[in-house]
Amino acid sequence: MPQKPESFVGAADHTRGILSPGRMLTVVDFQRYPAPPELEGLIEWFWSVRWDLPANRRHRQPVLATPAVNVSVGVAPPPGDTPPPGPYGLQTRLNGVTTEVTVRELTGRGWNFAAKTTTGGFGAWVDDVHALNDAHVPISTVLELNDRDLAERVANIEPGARRAAPIADALVRLLEIRPSARVNRAREVAAIASAAEGDRTIRTVDQLAQLGGITARTLQRMFTSCAGVSPTWVIRRFRLIDAAERVRDGSLADWAALAAELGYSDQAHLTRDFTATIGMSPGAYSAGNRVTPNATDLPSHGTTSGVE
Repeated sequence: MPQKPESFVGAADHTRGILSPGRMLTVVDFQRYPAPPELEGLIEWFWSVRWDLPANRRHRQPVLATPAVNVSVGVAPPPGDTPPPGPYGLQTRLNGVTTEVTVRELTGRGWNFAAKTTTGGFGAWVDDVHALNDAHVPISTVLELNDRDLAERVANIEPGARRAAPIADALVRLLEIRPSARVNRAREVAAIASAAEGDRTIRTVDQLAQLGGITARTLQRMFTSCAGVSPTWVIRRFRLIDAAERVRDGSLADWAALAAELGYSDQAHLTRDFTATIGMSPGAYSAGNRVTPNATDLPSHGTTSGVE
């Protein structure tokens, strides 16, 4: 199994994948907490978000998510640009791998606490992660958990790292009855995907397969089953996130050089890929991060099929 490279880009930046994160951090409290050792390689981290907005303000938050599943508890709105009016009841939700840019529109007061899996990690708990892509469903429809009990246990703990305990305990308990070979396979996929994220010289499925010491065909099956998406899709998503990260603060970029660095044949291919996925050109996204418009004036990014 390959080791996570020292240059792993997600290790220090807890807002990776959040589009225009500077705006988000002016209106919400966003925190990240480590996973316990029992979930190493399967849960990347726990995260929490809380907000308390004036009555006349809303915040539209787009996300270009890493290929992960989120198990969450909170009083958050459903995904999409036009959620029903709040307040929202306490609920649990499982959010599958999101294949497009996703949106949450925040109003009033609320919070959410979640476990974010590694890429491939949720394959330890289910046999077909692909079937959950873009899903936004109660946790009990996928895992043998009591939604109300889990939600109340999390809500009864003061905001902070200790809220991770009920979710972690439930996931560890379910893990104990899963086949060890399947759990090991999920960790193997996660390690290979982590290498793809941190090493920009990895650009093909054959390179990843060689890294894992398996055939490309086997790698394809492993990723579809455990990560929900193909290894090619995973590499492409990580590179697009890399491009967005480069100009997240509105800085200017040499797009031709960045395209070459990220493995694109030329700047035009990067521009087309970026625009098709995020809904605006790299230059427009960079320019938008150099200003701070009101939250109600934020530009649209892609579609709204899920969140996290």
